[in-house]
Amino acid sequence: MVAHSVHYTYEEYVRLADESNVKLEWFVGQIYAMAGGTPTHAALQAQLIIALGGQLRATPCRVFTSELRVHIVAADVATYPDVTVVCGPRAIDPKDRNAVIDATALFEVLSPATEDYDRGAKFEAYKQLPSLRHYVLVSQAERRLEVWSRDEAGTWSSVVARDRDVTRLDALGASLDVREIYDAAAPPA
Repeated sequence: MVAHSVHYTYEEYVRLADESNVKLEWFVGQIYAMAGGTPTHAALQAQLIIALGGQLRATPCRVFTSELRVHIVAADVATYPDVTVVCGPRAIDPKDRNAVIDATALFEVLSPATEDYDRGAKFEAYKQLPSLRHYVLVSQAERRLEVWSRDEAGTWSSVVARDRDVTRLDALGASLDVREIYDAAAPPA
């Protein structure tokens, strides 16, 4: 991230983000425009939504696209994860009618430009969401899901799932089949 000299309050950010024709993320007073993704990125995002949506249909969990803003109040961060799952009633940010503050699972499709941020500062911010139980990093370079899970004691652990693996998302009562996600996202032959 490039440092800026202007610091925005969250209220200023919300006003700008709601008026903008591009997605803007907010990170400790700084505003960043988000670039569009690749066709592979979009296909992986879509397959995650399809896979999760089918499994969570009859549960109190709902799957959201990257149009939903997530505000991590304790970290002074607002982002648009590629996929967000909220279980139970949505807690809307009192300062921002377009943001939730209670995500249960967040998914990011990695790209070369954002991978360090997604693994580093963004994950550290996400960890400050008390409701968050899963953070899933989805590779575009290989068939690989990195699933971070927080247990009831607050300890984070990770599992890497590769082709032919099925990984559980226990807090959602769902699972992801790596082969199905990547096969469905592959371009037609």
